[in-house]
Amino acid sequence: MNHHYCIIMAGGVGSRFWPMSRSTHPKQFIDVLGIGKSLLQQTYDRYAHHLCPPENIVVVTHIAYKELVKKQLPQLAEENIFCEPSRKNTAPCIAYSSYKLAKKDPKAIVAVAPSDHLILKEKTFAKAMKTCYAKAASEDCLITLGIRPLRPDTGYGYIQYKESDITEKDERIKKVKTFTEKPDLEMAQFFLQSGDFLWNSGIFVWSLNSIISAFEKYLPEEASLFRSGQEFYYTPQENKYIEKVYEQCRNISIDYGIMEKVQNAYVRSSAIGWSDLGTWGSLYQHIEKDKFKNAVVGKNVMLFQSSGCIVHVPKNKLVVMEGLEDYIVVEAEDILLICKKQDEQQIRNFVNEVKARKGEKFV
Repeated sequence: MNHHYCIIMAGGVGSRFWPMSRSTHPKQFIDVLGIGKSLLQQTYDRYAHHLCPPENIVVVTHIAYKELVKKQLPQLAEENIFCEPSRKNTAPCIAYSSYKLAKKDPKAIVAVAPSDHLILKEKTFAKAMKTCYAKAASEDCLITLGIRPLRPDTGYGYIQYKESDITEKDERIKKVKTFTEKPDLEMAQFFLQSGDFLWNSGIFVWSLNSIISAFEKYLPEEASLFRSGQEFYYTPQENKYIEKVYEQCRNISIDYGIMEKVQNAYVRSSAIGWSDLGTWGSLYQHIEKDKFKNAVVGKNVMLFQSSGCIVHVPKNKLVVMEGLEDYIVVEAEDILLICKKQDEQQIRNFVNEVKARKGEKFV
């Protein structure tokens, strides 16, 4: 376990969770479930308790969120907070982290985890990840955690798998056949019926040697930029160098840049109670509901003739609600959102309209 690491990606904005998720305090730093821990804190605990030494966990975030990370994870050494000067998607984030960690421990076996996902079955998750760490330590491969689809969801990427070329110690590990980004409904229904597709969780495991080899082959420009920073990593000159690198590197995802192209991609099928919590509707699925199917986070909420709603308000706020069906009702600081659940994809449009009419204050 001494060579087990985890890179937690915590730089996103999470605009679909507005108004709770704001540009100054996004989703990963929020206690969306009302359990006393933010999604980032839950993610950190998941790895620190079960999968790798706490000192081997790093958090990659936007420079604007460094103090938030320090406040929420005071046990994390400051040198384990890697700061990006701008958002360039997951490939530069992972390249930066990988080349920097290689200076510290070239033998590292690394999990890469989004900071804002929900995993309800912690023990099942830990068991799955341990077999992924073991495979990544023993061979040149890139592994992603796949989730058995529950519905024809058009908001997720899909992975088609086939039987592995070798006999796997963990029979749930399969060879990747194809990656498909968010399909339309008809295609998603086909994927669900075919039985050999999984949701792409965006959680990865590989050795530094394997992922760096993949960068050198498939994203050579980015590889060259981050490789050239070896002399600056963990020094006072690092931030200045990384600012220049991020001005030059492309905005590109790890899936598009590498995972869709490699021949050594594997997927581990898992039933871990996973959600990427991308929308209020997805959160609704994971909150305990009353007999009228209302999901409530808040201590003083009184509902009358209301059903199928999600209500998320401060615990000291008294809310009396009557006659609403299938609505999202969220209060955060100085903003109240009331929106039909079926129209939640409009929230991003609402945010853009608020920004245009009211300025940056409310976003």
